[in-house]
Amino acid sequence: MQRTIDDLNLIDNFLMNAVASDREVGEKCIRKIVSVLLQKDLGQIKVIPERILPAPLPEMRGIRMDVEVTETGTDGETRIYDVEPHRGNDIGQIPRRNRFYQAKIDSRGMKSGSRDFTKLPNLYMVFITDYDLFGKDYMQYTFRNVCKEVPEIEYDDGLTYVYFNTKGTLGGSQEISNMLKYIQNSREESVVDDATQTVSDYVNRVRKAPEISEGFMTFGELLDYEHKEGYEEGREEGRLEEMKRTDEAIKRAEAAEARVAELEKKLEESSGNTSL
Repeated sequence: MQRTIDDLNLIDNFLMNAVASDREVGEKCIRKIVSVLLQKDLGQIKVIPERILPAPLPEMRGIRMDVEVTETGTDGETRIYDVEPHRGNDIGQIPRRNRFYQAKIDSRGMKSGSRDFTKLPNLYMVFITDYDLFGKDYMQYTFRNVCKEVPEIEYDDGLTYVYFNTKGTLGGSQEISNMLKYIQNSREESVVDDATQTVSDYVNRVRKAPEISEGFMTFGELLDYEHKEGYEEGREEGRLEEMKRTDEAIKRAEAAEARVAELEKKLEESSGNTSL
């Protein structure tokens, strides 16, 4: 069984990354998607698909951001958006997974010796799923740190988690719902307003690009692509781990050979004693 690029939707990492990577339409398309979902106008942006942040040590884990958007707003503030389309149903891992991603992303925000933490960019963790992570049928769940005892206190740490559910019916707006439906099913029948028409035009352009079609994979390879995050985010760690496993196997083999040699020596000595 094979899937073509036409079978994919924006909820699939491959198509989202292919669109974001396009030199002519990638930035425009991602701008439209993010501005609709977050209901905000974006200033000057820079889009980097498949941004890999390596681990500081070989035994630690790095991350791979599907689409990183860095915005310089008209107010002069810098904002980072980690846009992550996600298929599957690993519900229990997602909040802690995003906590780890957030820490890795923020770790780049301060230079050595800097003491002004107000310079740390605002960060939006934008997670788009084809299932309801929290089971309340909302199309959008927004989380910020608050004071449990006095919720009205503003705790401005610049961090926002936004989880979008492409199948949700509550909350949000009609425009957000339309865009989520198009992300879930990126077909002409999902084009219902100007925003989804704009994104659809960009997506169709990318789908027709020969290098995208020719470079696409079979269905099995696509699944590997979507689930090889541990490899892509920590390729160096993986190589080192494999080297460690190989080294351990060599050591075990050498130890076994040494034991065999020792037994052979004892047998020879035993045979010599018997002959005497």
